[in-house]
Amino acid sequence: MGRENIEEGELSSPLVLDNRSQIRGRDDASVGGDEQGGGSSVTTVVVISTLVAVAGSYVFGSAVGYSSPTQSGIMDDLGLSVAEYSLFGSILTIGAMVGAIMSGRIADYTGRRGLMGFSEIFCIIGWLAIVFSKASWWLDVGRLLVGYGIGLLAYVVPIYIAEITPKDIRGAFTTVHQLMICCGASAMYLIGAFVPWRILALIGTIPCLFQLLGLFFIPESPRWLAKIGRWKECEAALQRLRGENADISDEAAEIKDYTEALQQHSESNIFELFQWKYAHSLIVGVGLMVLQQFGGVNGIAFYASSIFESAGFSGSVGTISMVVVQVPMTALGVVLMDISGRRPLLMISAAGTCLGCFLVALSFLSQDLHKWLEFSPFLALIGVLTYTGSFSLGMGGIPWVIMSEVFPINMKGTAGSLVTVVNWLGSWIISYAFNFLMSWSSSGTFFIFSSICGLTVLFVSKLVPETKGRTLEEIQASMNPFSAK
Repeated sequence: MGRENIEEGELSSPLVLDNRSQIRGRDDASVGGDEQGGGSSVTTVVVISTLVAVAGSYVFGSAVGYSSPTQSGIMDDLGLSVAEYSLFGSILTIGAMVGAIMSGRIADYTGRRGLMGFSEIFCIIGWLAIVFSKASWWLDVGRLLVGYGIGLLAYVVPIYIAEITPKDIRGAFTTVHQLMICCGASAMYLIGAFVPWRILALIGTIPCLFQLLGLFFIPESPRWLAKIGRWKECEAALQRLRGENADISDEAAEIKDYTEALQQHSESNIFELFQWKYAHSLIVGVGLMVLQQFGGVNGIAFYASSIFESAGFSGSVGTISMVVVQVPMTALGVVLMDISGRRPLLMISAAGTCLGCFLVALSFLSQDLHKWLEFSPFLALIGVLTYTGSFSLGMGGIPWVIMSEVFPINMKGTAGSLVTVVNWLGSWIISYAFNFLMSWSSSGTFFIFSSICGLTVLFVSKLVPETKGRTLEEIQASMNPFSAK
């Protein structure tokens, strides 16, 4: 991050960042490929730290994917009714919302590594409660604990990755969070077809243990260390992340100056977040999460099989097709993130989800009108796969990347918690309302989703900034200007 960083010296206002960054960028244009603290070079420590962090994302995905292949086994073994199993499935979201509310504050007090370890303890206890459950209430307690753990992880994993990676690769590395969520859910779906539900829950503890042990070998976020005034440890962590021979002086100075400027302002609380100076970041962070969820992703994901069956197609074939499309398209999004930039990828992704929902709506409309009945199942399949692939390309992961980039360090805990809660609340609302909406009008439901996805394209084009190739300090200073003292 050093080539476009501010020069050493006192910083009276983060607005100074932009001018100094431009000067620095011109001066260093001839540097070429040398390692100057934060260029595009990737060290082993950054890769290992990211892998350990995204083990939490895998836990997230495996928790979400667990309830689908285990329904018949759990209901038969424990004699659960449909209502009891529905509670078991949905209580994960309740736990996640509670975790999301607390995540920012805990991360500010314990650090990013501390929160990841704290969350995995809850996940392990939750998985073991499911493994040894003899009654429905034990299942619910275990699922609630796992939900609480993944509510914490949903916030801290992208934040940690964004804070440790060089600016030129930050987007791609942060998007691995979404890729591993897809991998975790897909693995649970596939493995669950061959092993009993108790064994599947036991398998769920493996990535938890991997992350818990891996946390002892990775550095803490240098930006969090700077925030709490541990400057020497901040520089040591940054040196470890950038390589022993890297020149980190510029990047360390930028982090220190920006953090000191923010410390002139009071510590964040939820009411301070709703000030005009944070309006742009708040609108972008919350807006993307609202549009992501109200575009219908969880309605489609949770009820894909019934959507296909309603459209006259095989539910199992359609669901497997979704898994086949989802993982490679998410991987493609990771590759393109720091090549195309966030905004173009978001707009293409949102346009694709708009088209996918429109095709599904046409499929149901043709059934209602009793026209083209032989084509409507295939139209539904193409629509859902278009939606799934497009969502995986950008709308799935990029809102989390943007969330980790746009809020200043003094507001990141409060803002991150709010954004994550909004995401989980939207997920619950759509999951709960989806069947009622489908009963009202299947075609109307997907026309609504298509309209919201179309609105997302407009929202991104007008309000979402391009953050590719910029340091976190540059992004936050441009979006959240403070008055010079």
